Amino acid sequence: MLDSLYFIFQILAGLVVFVSVWGLLPLDHWWIRGVDFPRIQILVIGLVSLIGLLVSAPQWESWDVILLVALIAAVGLQLRMILPYTRLWKKEVRQALPIDDAVQLKLMVSNVLTPNNNTQALVDLVQQKQPDVLITLESDQKWQDALTVIEPDYPYTVKVPLDNLYGMHLYSKFELIDPEVKYLLIDDIPSIHTQLRLPNGEVIWLYCLHPMPPSPTEADKSTTRDAELLMVGRHIKENNQTAILAGDLNDVAWSKTTLMFQRISGLLDPRIGRFFINTFHVDYPFLRWALDHIFHSPCFTLVDIERLPSIGSDHFPVLTTLQYEACATAEQQQNATEATAKDKQETAEKIEEGKEEGERLSQEHAEAEQEKAEQEKSGAQCQ
Repeated sequence: MLDSLYFIFQILAGLVVFVSVWGLLPLDHWWIRGVDFPRIQILVIGLVSLIGLLVSAPQWESWDVILLVALIAAVGLQLRMILPYTRLWKKEVRQALPIDDAVQLKLMVSNVLTPNNNTQALVDLVQQKQPDVLITLESDQKWQDALTVIEPDYPYTVKVPLDNLYGMHLYSKFELIDPEVKYLLIDDIPSIHTQLRLPNGEVIWLYCLHPMPPSPTEADKSTTRDAELLMVGRHIKENNQTAILAGDLNDVAWSKTTLMFQRISGLLDPRIGRFFINTFHVDYPFLRWALDHIFHSPCFTLVDIERLPSIGSDHFPVLTTLQYEACATAEQQQNATEATAKDKQETAEKIEEGKEEGERLSQEHAEAEQEKAEQEKSGAQCQ
């Protein structure tokens, strides 16, 4: 019995080591980049197998020692990526001070899942939480129609209803200045870029993104996802913008690309030094990771960040309340990691690769849409 258990722990340990090394490969293919997502789960399996090996080993031979050392290194790698998003790490964004007449921004991000028909659940949640800004992702015309009921409270809107899982809507109580819908890399995947006037008159930038994920059913590489995030991050830094970037980035906070984005943009992550905000997948508690994010300039401190109840989507909504404190900028800028020359070079290369990949995917999507239209036309004629 003990030998069988030891064999199982050996298999688990070998799997953790293999996956950890696999994820280090410098390639953009989905079957490599997909390893970035379940690092919490990999860590848990690694710790279980480590304890199991130590407890159940009948005797220690050279192979067992090699496996144990490799497993300890793999667990250490996973810990290094995960620990910053726990209370064991220094906070990157400090807690907001109790200030009279504080200027706060309450922002909700919700990937609604296009086929989800439980529109009233989101409406009820918005009316309950009263965010200043609401960003919906995967929202089509059905969702746009359902959300008209909240528009008296949200006089500023940007609406991009699409039925390709990349629709996007922005509702704001605060004034939006010159909002634009941009298709940065792929012709049918939008992002929203706008300035937003805070109650104290300060004007900041808000970027709403939802790039394609690397997966066998969508983009076979992470190239355009990575390039879109880095493109916006570089733009923020080069133009010295006070900014907030939010959305479903189809990436995790500890990935190489997201960490590079932080270095390139100078934006901060309020989750560092606090806790995970695992938003996907609602239905599988053991298979959850953070796909919905918010990053912001150092002039903001954190009042609160919370995962909200399910609205029937595969993502939980997230509500983040920030406080504008200009006096915190100098202190918090020290928490931002500076981009190296290598980061800047790699960013430039990633963006160029993303543009090329975006042209290819745009052409594929256009051809697929044309074929779909022809099939529908043919079906209508047969009827």
